[in-house]
Amino acid sequence: MSTSMIIFYTLVRREVKRFFKVVIQTVVSPIVSSFLYLLVFGVSLGSNVQLASGIDYLSFLIPGLMVMGLINNAFQNSSSSVVTSKFSGDLEDIRVAPIPNSYIIWAMGLGGVFRGTLVALIIGAVGILFHYMQLHTWLHVEHPFWLIYFFLVGGFIFSFIGIFIAVLANSFDQLSAFSTFILLPLTYLGGVFISIQTLHPIWQAVSKMNPLFYLINGFRYAIIGQADVSLESAVAITFVGVLVTFVMAQFSLRRGSFARW
Repeated sequence: MSTSMIIFYTLVRREVKRFFKVVIQTVVSPIVSSFLYLLVFGVSLGSNVQLASGIDYLSFLIPGLMVMGLINNAFQNSSSSVVTSKFSGDLEDIRVAPIPNSYIIWAMGLGGVFRGTLVALIIGAVGILFHYMQLHTWLHVEHPFWLIYFFLVGGFIFSFIGIFIAVLANSFDQLSAFSTFILLPLTYLGGVFISIQTLHPIWQAVSKMNPLFYLINGFRYAIIGQADVSLESAVAITFVGVLVTFVMAQFSLRRGSFARW
């Protein structure tokens, strides 16, 4: 194995081992939250919801919850890694070492993808069990290739955003402000719980300006074969999203502060 590969492998291994040390906080907690979402919205209220596409609400909800688990955990994994490194001083050590920024970004990105995918798959498994108990049919993945694609692009996009925000942030307040005032509204207005076909045309137009809307609907197409946007639009916008957020992460590592908090 070449030296560069050893460096990259070490960084990825560090990211994965870090979140497994607090597995209750990183993996079990989001699963409990999603279980409650499925129980309250999918089972209790979902039987009264009629979608224009004719699909049952529980099938519609499961992909949305999986995306929510994916992006939240990808973002939290990379941002918490940077913040922890700022506290301990690791980030300064890594930055002065002869390691290309791209290695650091892709390694943190893969750590976020791994954690986000793990949580999303467990949520999906719980959702399929709910689906069988409620509707007596198994929920099948319609397009496995596109499911893998959206797992990767969604995980990388929000891992890179986590790096960007955490490196530039100077306090916990700034980091939590992004989650509260930007990430959370984008998630809820992106179509996790509702189809934009049920919204007023003005809000439909607003939703279509939300990049997360295309990721959620691409994911939904991969699992149930239906979405509010075309597959081509979802693929193109999410792919551009990976490129843009990678450049943002590169910028933050070049210009951001690595001083200890």
